[in-house]
Amino acid sequence: MTTSSPTTTTIPTANRGAPRNGAGAWARRVVLGREGTARWERPALLGLLAVAALLYFWDLSASGWANSFYSAAVQAGASNWEAFFYGSSDAANSITVDKPPASLWLMALSVRAFGLSSFSILLPEALMGVATVGVIYAAVRRAFSARTALLAGGVLAITPVAALMFRFNNPDALLVLLLSLATYFTIRGIESGRVRWVLWAGVMIGLGFLTKQLQAFVILPALAGVYLVAAPGTVWRRIRHSLLALLAVVVSAGWWVAIVELVPASMRPYIGGSQTNSFLELTFGYNGLGRITGNETGSVTGGAGGNTSGGQWGATGILRLFTGEIGGQITWLLPAALILMVVAFIVMRGARGDLRRATLMLFGGWLVITGLAFSFMAGIFHAYYTVALAPALAAVVAIGASELWSQRAQYWARIIGAVTVLGTVLWAYSLLSEASTWLPWLKWVVVVLGVVAAALILVPVDRRSFRVATIATALTASLLAPLAYTIQTVTTAHTGSIVTAGPTVAGNGFGGGAGGPGGRGGFGGGQGGPGGTPPTGMTGGTGTSTGGTGTGAATGGAGGTGTATGGTGTTFTRGAGGGMAGLFGGGTVSTALSTLLKTNALQYTWVAAAIGSDSAASYQLATQEAVMPIGGFNGSDPSPTLAQFKAYVAAGKIHYFIGGSVGASNGGSNVSSQIASWVAANFTATTVGGVTVYDLSGS
Repeated sequence: MTTSSPTTTTIPTANRGAPRNGAGAWARRVVLGREGTARWERPALLGLLAVAALLYFWDLSASGWANSFYSAAVQAGASNWEAFFYGSSDAANSITVDKPPASLWLMALSVRAFGLSSFSILLPEALMGVATVGVIYAAVRRAFSARTALLAGGVLAITPVAALMFRFNNPDALLVLLLSLATYFTIRGIESGRVRWVLWAGVMIGLGFLTKQLQAFVILPALAGVYLVAAPGTVWRRIRHSLLALLAVVVSAGWWVAIVELVPASMRPYIGGSQTNSFLELTFGYNGLGRITGNETGSVTGGAGGNTSGGQWGATGILRLFTGEIGGQITWLLPAALILMVVAFIVMRGARGDLRRATLMLFGGWLVITGLAFSFMAGIFHAYYTVALAPALAAVVAIGASELWSQRAQYWARIIGAVTVLGTVLWAYSLLSEASTWLPWLKWVVVVLGVVAAALILVPVDRRSFRVATIATALTASLLAPLAYTIQTVTTAHTGSIVTAGPTVAGNGFGGGAGGPGGRGGFGGGQGGPGGTPPTGMTGGTGTSTGGTGTGAATGGAGGTGTATGGTGTTFTRGAGGGMAGLFGGGTVSTALSTLLKTNALQYTWVAAAIGSDSAASYQLATQEAVMPIGGFNGSDPSPTLAQFKAYVAAGKIHYFIGGSVGASNGGSNVSSQIASWVAANFTATTVGGVTVYDLSGS
């Protein structure tokens, strides 16, 4: 907890020193802040950003290619501008990833600047993490004390799922930064009444759409509603500003969508994740309403489909975020945040134009709306999605704790403070107990500190030394467990498409457990290769996964076997990669196979074709040559058709086919199985590095 209106010591103008212009003055302002700022405030902010940078940059390359699905698209975009624009999986532009390309643009530019490596791919994410911490500090600081803003930034920096995703190449890092900026600009608009700020907020939401589609719109009700209620001016002026902001959203997101939809399909790559080669279908289907209803055509497994008992992605309901591995990602302070938010609203009750109240409404609305969406969405849901809650949660905790602490002279405030701290440490005890073999002593330390902190809060003593001791003990008790989880996260490699922060917990993973050293939550046994090495082979593990109705066998040529139960009519077959590990995390490619694929590479548009984007990504990253991902991410997109594939082969555009197939799933196309069957019937199979390969050149 911290005070909301701290006593500060300003730096007298005479002591600031000359020169007042030039580089020296600029550097002085950077370190000390503007005149009138407390001497400690700017150094404290720089220290916070330095801590965030340490967490997010620490051994950044340990995760290798991280999510190879996106790393391959980055490699393609860094070598071909058309692939860059569309977000293609391969430089020959056969198909895009199943998301818009904004996050890929930043990574591809980094690779163009620094060369292809794990560090250059993950560098933008780490920088975005540090920037997000700074933005949340700035947003809270507009209306609250520096101490409150520092607490908000600090809580965000040590949130486990934030530390995970700001070191990983999924789109979520950019999405979170853009949502934070949209909130900051909205606060500036409420504060000043100037339309330019809400226009910038609209632009951020539009760019968020180009990052992760409709998820960027989830916080729009909070942004628009609070602006309409709290901004200065007449009602019609606020409505006009809101409509202009909506126009900014449409323009900043729509220009790319319009180009993609207007360019003839024959002149651009296939839109991955769609069944009709339409970005609009992707937006409102697989990546849109399907995430809510669970009816996601082409998804590799079924969702709950509105059934609260669950599906492949777990049971839905108000307690979903508190169960299993999800809890350790984000919920350490969530119960406290909800209590503190209610208390803060009671303390702040007052006029419409109160910026402090409006700020809490913005972050509280973000937290509640997004939390409810995640709790009840019946489609694809991964634990790391909860990073979208992290900035709002951090801000609400800091603001609520500040307001409660400001009322500490009241007996009721001390009781609520003590109860909140005790509840926080008991929840931490529960979460730590899920990871029973990891630091088993930590949960007891947290509980003891929590009991001491609660006792100190209840004592009605207001001496400065006592206040400092109380705050320090309460913060340590509340933040020690998530900090430990975060440190474990940043010192552990994470690879594959499904990753989680922290140690292995009971019931962990999508289909069970860690896949490789440092990795967590792989499908059917986890991620393919060792966590700290860019993929150089194609091997996997074993495992099982259960989902909807209909069962198919999953076989792995070099990596082992597994079983998968998915949607009706779903079958999976792999020529390489253990179980489904090849689909959700790629794998390793042997030196012999990599050398073979690179032979005469310049003579072909694609050195190889493989079923599923993750499988193809491993070969593409190993060779740095275009590999066609048949069927897109799930292997269930109708790209290419069998006729198109035959035409490519006849024209000598594809050299090799990597054995294996993924059949139709949840109503998706079975073209990939047709292609695999046609290749097996017409070409001779050979085994290279334990992988079945077909030479399509006829040589």
